[in-house]
Amino acid sequence: MTILHHPSDETLAAYAGGTLDIARRLVVASHLERCAACRTFVRGAEKVAGAMMEDMSPADMSADALARTLARIEKGRGAPARATNVAMQGEAGLPACLRDYDLGPWRWVGPGVHMRSILLPQTNQMRLFLLKGAPGTRLPQHTHSGAELTSILVGSYHHEAGDFRAGDFEEADEGIEHRPVVGDDQECICLVALDGRLKLSGVIGALLNPFVRL
Repeated sequence: MTILHHPSDETLAAYAGGTLDIARRLVVASHLERCAACRTFVRGAEKVAGAMMEDMSPADMSADALARTLARIEKGRGAPARATNVAMQGEAGLPACLRDYDLGPWRWVGPGVHMRSILLPQTNQMRLFLLKGAPGTRLPQHTHSGAELTSILVGSYHHEAGDFRAGDFEEADEGIEHRPVVGDDQECICLVALDGRLKLSGVIGALLNPFVRL
């Protein structure tokens, strides 16, 4: 498998530094499972960060730091162990990083397109979900109201920026406008972290906006 599209160096560095929110972190992690080059980059960034920390002056801890840490450890021990999510079994191409997360049901969001929410323990503006497009589906031209990270798990799609296949990664923001088309050979399933919502553009987009719920 040849991977042509990768996360930006900034995104990989943020992943290595632990500063990504959980939704974006899981999308990047799903790409890392397939991409040896990006795993090497992340390991290098982690080593650099570790070396920098060794050179930093030690900081004073609060008086209750140990007690709070032990309390968090004890709380974690009290939680029941979770088995591999049964709902995930039977889904082709799903990454290992999602095995401990519950999924909502598949629901229709537009012609030929369905989505399935990933239920996260933390909630913020970033949503995490699986997006499935039927073979040959043409999404309307659209922009984004916020950041969007996409990891292609199964199948392929293409648009103005090129072809994206299983293992590839795409980042988009408010400045990107495109019209993805799913490959004709099979359905396409992606893991998506989305801040805000898609905004359909053009005459057709204006007509479909009330009906496309994404």
